[in-house]
Amino acid sequence: MESQASRYLDPRTLDRVKRLDVRARLVVEGFITGGHRSPYHGFAVEFATHREYAPGDDLRHIDWKVWSKTDRLYIKEFEEETNLKCHLIVDRSKSMDYIGRDGVNKYDYAATATASLAYLMQQQQDAVGLVLFSNQIDLNLRPSTHPSHLKLLFHELEQRGCDNTTEMAAALQQVAAQVRQRGMVIIVSDMLIPTGAVQESLRQFRLRRHEVVVLQVLHHDELHFPFEDNTLFKGMEQDVQLLVEPRALKKSYLEALERHQAEVQRICAAHGVDHVVLDTSRALDGALASYLSFRAKSRRRLTGRI
Repeated sequence: MESQASRYLDPRTLDRVKRLDVRARLVVEGFITGGHRSPYHGFAVEFATHREYAPGDDLRHIDWKVWSKTDRLYIKEFEEETNLKCHLIVDRSKSMDYIGRDGVNKYDYAATATASLAYLMQQQQDAVGLVLFSNQIDLNLRPSTHPSHLKLLFHELEQRGCDNTTEMAAALQQVAAQVRQRGMVIIVSDMLIPTGAVQESLRQFRLRRHEVVVLQVLHHDELHFPFEDNTLFKGMEQDVQLLVEPRALKKSYLEALERHQAEVQRICAAHGVDHVVLDTSRALDGALASYLSFRAKSRRRLTGRI
């Protein structure tokens, strides 16, 4: 039987919970009680020293290069870096303000996912910061582990809302120039921008060797175009309106979306960036699961595990 905590992963249920800090706690608790393991350790590990092999040690940690030179078995020991610095970068342009027929607002969904990630990170003693952007950098909170910092992060996500057009490449170039210490960057956006801007945005962070995750938040309507009756479509970032019979447009719209998504996925793969699509009709554990999966993969790379 589904637990009460796990039901709070449903975005429509969460919509009744107005306070973002409460939403974040409920999402994380629902995620954990839903059977997901939360690794309470640092994001990365770095080599510390060698010690002689002892029976029972993990064979994956044997340094075979040392063995080839000395004919003796030594184990690599690692030291955890418990203070990951993560920058959560959230799109607050007007395209994120779309509210579908189900009443779910795309920005609210993105803000809840972001807040949940921040809450989980702080539970793991990771420093988390927040950047809000539209056609410029609207807010830049530097990463911190202090509890009051998390409250400020929640407050800004709640109060700012959506405004202006999207100029992702210019805004994120500015952020990348300011983030000097290597860490993790999680971009939360609908990515409904020219793919050239997507590529340039990701390139700025990868050149500086940041680990990058893209959480692409799309409304269920945007993904499936369920409209049937004559519908008046209004531009979110441009002053345009179009009254159309949507069934005549559905096929061409979905084909154009598929091309855009394929190119976004190709760009992310080319830059070594994890790309996760979050459908607003789906439970919010997807954002948390993608984050933890990315951490696990990065940890295996650093320790040389397969």
